[in-house]
Amino acid sequence: MRVDIFTVAKDIFSGAISKGNIKHALKKGLLELDIWDLRDFSTDSHRRVDDYPYGGGAGMILKPEPIFYGVRKVLTPQTRVILLSPQGRIFNQDIAKDLSTLSHLVLICGHYKGIDERVREYLINDEISIGKYVLSGGEIPALVVLDSVVRLIPGVIGDLESAKGDSFFSSSLDAPYYTRPADFEGMKVPDVLLSGNHEAIRKWREKRRRIQYGRDRGL
Repeated sequence: MRVDIFTVAKDIFSGAISKGNIKHALKKGLLELDIWDLRDFSTDSHRRVDDYPYGGGAGMILKPEPIFYGVRKVLTPQTRVILLSPQGRIFNQDIAKDLSTLSHLVLICGHYKGIDERVREYLINDEISIGKYVLSGGEIPALVVLDSVVRLIPGVIGDLESAKGDSFFSSSLDAPYYTRPADFEGMKVPDVLLSGNHEAIRKWREKRRRIQYGRDRGL
């Protein structure tokens, strides 16, 4: 998979991509990642990427030129271009699974007050939000999407079966897990998990998944 990210805050990504699954994917050659500074595509002599909105109003708007010029540099017929913004559909595991099958993904990080509407109308294929709250920009949402998608690329995680058991992979929450010691200050691991009876353990975990799912839905 190739991922290109366009941002005005490139430094935010440096720590996150140097660790964990993203680092492993890059090292294994399973991911090609480029993070672009939108200022490099500005037509302004001062490398400005924002301006005041037509019609007045507070805040600054990301200009269309840097975004169009940047995305066109990497665009292919297979590219899915996604804008991270509050107006997008709420990100979930099903979307992550869908995106993980793509060969090329472009993530555009919104910033400031908003983004020129022509980007939304004429450039992007999709729009994603990670929740109904306000952030300073689309960089953190882009990292959320990137991390969630990359771990699903075959070969990134050593134990893919473990990933398939994660919460939300099958549209449900995962069961609780325990590890040693079996008794910590009187707080004991459920007996069924120590029994060695795999069928009983499977049924217990399935029951607990249903309980967790009901709690998540307020049931």
